[in-house]
Amino acid sequence: MTTATSTVLARAREQVLERGEGLSEEQVLEVLRLPDSELDALLELAHEVRMRWCGPEVEVEGIISLKTGGCPEDCHFCSQSGLFESPVRSAWLDVPMLVEAARQTAKRGATEFCIVAAVRGPDARLMAQVAAGVAAIKDAVDINVACSLGMLTPEQVTALAETGVHRYNHNLETARSHFPNVVTTHTWEERRETLRLVREAGMEVCCGGIVGMGESLEQRAEFAAQLASLTPDEVPLNFLNPRPGTPFGDLEPMSGPDALRTVAAFRLALPRTVLRFAGGRELTLGDLGARKGLLGGINAVIVGNYLTTLGRPAESDIDLLGELEMPIKALNETL
Repeated sequence: MTTATSTVLARAREQVLERGEGLSEEQVLEVLRLPDSELDALLELAHEVRMRWCGPEVEVEGIISLKTGGCPEDCHFCSQSGLFESPVRSAWLDVPMLVEAARQTAKRGATEFCIVAAVRGPDARLMAQVAAGVAAIKDAVDINVACSLGMLTPEQVTALAETGVHRYNHNLETARSHFPNVVTTHTWEERRETLRLVREAGMEVCCGGIVGMGESLEQRAEFAAQLASLTPDEVPLNFLNPRPGTPFGDLEPMSGPDALRTVAAFRLALPRTVLRFAGGRELTLGDLGARKGLLGGINAVIVGNYLTTLGRPAESDIDLLGELEMPIKALNETL
């Protein structure tokens, strides 16, 4: 270990582990620049931080797409955009299908079920479908319900809160400086405004994004700092899984070491936040990486498949948590 590397980790240990104060943007960048030879020491520190400030429990979530494909936005990573030549086609689920999906998710040990729609923002039809779905799920299944429906108006935020949605996901996706390279049909600031409304309405804020979309290390550190400034309840961390037919379809996936370094850096920037393994981890990290990530700062997982890509079998993740002696967070602790 070089003197510079030793200083970076020692400072992080004292600041984050001992005092619970997240790393600054500049400090996150130092962590992202650590050599592979120090990765194990970094992951060990991130795991200590997670255990001290979040505890050993892991929150398990399943997601379902209520409305798939046909989105008018041009998010360059997303195969659900109607502007790209991707194989995803528009489809809707009905309320009984939502309830059954929530029931199956709960059977896997999950305490969180997120309803997602590929839209710029919900129209009256979608809001009515979500309200009916949330009510039916709450009547039939003992599980928390979250939503991810794009950008919201103040009235829509109020309606979702009154319906009983306890957490709302709206990702910033990437650093503010990199956002115009990723999306051109709306702005980073518009996304930020929805998050402000969600917080004011009393719902939990779930906000993360995707790494490996051509951003620099400096922009990755910028993104971590911008997320930390929101004090989100949860940060889902996705790794780009290049989708055929999208503008980012030819990008190379992140390397495993870079992905793990990013996990640890985000944990050190957000010591008290639920940091969730999300899309792309199977491609980027594989089974060994999943284990290392759970021992390197992660304390939540999405189980099963994602919106348009396959995930690890839910049973594999549940078995791994048992093997690592990481208890699944109980429902009454997440209400």
